[in-house]
Amino acid sequence: MLMNPTVSKLYELRMSAMAKAFAQQLEDPQFNELSFEDRFSLLVEAEWSSRKSNHLRRLVKKAGYAIPSACVEDISYHAGRQLDKGLILKLASCSYIDSTNNVIILGATGTGKTYLACALGIAANRKFYEVKYVRLPDLLVEIALARSDGTTVT
Repeated sequence: MLMNPTVSKLYELRMSAMAKAFAQQLEDPQFNELSFEDRFSLLVEAEWSSRKSNHLRRLVKKAGYAIPSACVEDISYHAGRQLDKGLILKLASCSYIDSTNNVIILGATGTGKTYLACALGIAANRKFYEVKYVRLPDLLVEIALARSDGTTVT
């Protein structure tokens, strides 16, 4: 009797991942062998993981990437691209953000600049930094508009 109201209260509290995990624990007798602390830890972990995953998904969506599926792990390092894997991995650590440095990506058309920019942005999102993907022409328009009306560029 107590279990169904508990699940519905978890949903009402917007803890849907915890509610699903709790319902799963109720159905599986193997969970009865675990201590209260272990079971509760699994429930909290399910909710925490769900919230972090949702937060990351929102950050990626809000950034407006041209290639939202880009990731550092899938970057191709063939010789023609002249990419330094060590440098890319260092940039993916996002230490340049903490030291307030910028990254400028230059190269010929079709060499993967957009993919690289998106991959580095998503690496920053994975560390829960907020990112905004903007192409240079659009940024220059934003700056010109901001200068004309006295606002700041977002």
